[in-house]
Parts: sequence; structure tokens; C-alpha cells
Amino acid sequence: MDTGQACAPNVGPNDRVVLFDGVCRLCGAWAKFLIRFDRRRVFKLATMQSDQGKRILEWHGLPTDSGESMILIEGSHMYAKSSAFIRVMARFPLPWKLASVVWLIPRVIRDWLYDRVALNRYAIFGKHQSCVLPTPDHERRFLVADEPDRRRSNAHL
Repeated sequence: MDTGQACAPNVGPNDRVVLFDGVCRLCGAWAKFLIRFDRRRVFKLATMQSDQGKRILEWHGLPTDSGESMILIEGSHMYAKSSAFIRVMARFPLPWKLASVVWLIPRVIRDWLYDRVALNRYAIFGKHQSCVLPTPDHERRFLVADEPDRRRSNAHL
């Protein structure tokens, strides 16, 4: 979708934003993992159900009601499924970075495996009745709409 801007709303050219399903327990655990081990604060988070998450999805021409895949936004680029996972893990220090070696597996196979987990995640891990709100300590890691000054302060990441 051509909106005249290079990046989605409130996403700068150097920003890395992970969109995840806010009601999925597995996805929530993934977000907590990112917060815990992303000590350099490379990533911002947003749930797909949030207004900001929906705006980003719409900007990239993606459905706002699915949540079947984690999405990674890097500036104006969008990655989904196993490609998003690999790109995130590649930014972490060892030993976590080693998980990115799954890029050696052909994408069609990686994404098929990713889809098996994604399609069964609620049955296996359960789901929250609503999006879990971040703790005050974690809240600053989430992308907030209409805060351009906050976005610019993270442009160096």
C-alpha cells in the first residue's frame, strides 16, 4: 500500500517492531522472552489487537483480525512466520543467536512447521480472555501510537 510514507505510522526507518497475538499465551510468553533478553532494547512490541498494531497491519496490507503469525517490522520491511523468528533471534547474543540457524531449512518447510504450531497454539497453550496489559516496567517496551518524540529517541537502535 502506497501511503506516501516509507514506514508504517509511528515506525521509524531504524525501528524494529514485533507484532504478536495479545490473547495467545504462547505469544505472551514470547513477548516476555523478548523483554527479558533484549537487553540492548532493539525491539519494540505491539499486540495485533491494539490500535497501533492494527494500523501497522493495515499499512502493510495485512488483515487485522487474523493473528496467525508473529510479524516483524524493520523500518519499511515486513517479515512473517519463521522469517520473522529468525531475524529476531539473529539479533540476540549467544546462545539465543544459534536458533537463527534454522534459516538453513527451506522456508516452505520452516513455515509449514510454524503454521502447525500457530494453528494449534490456543489448544496447546491456551488463551487469555483479553489482551494482557504490560506491567509498568514492561510498558515502555511497547510501541505507543502518536508519540513521535518517543519513536525518534529509539531511532539509534
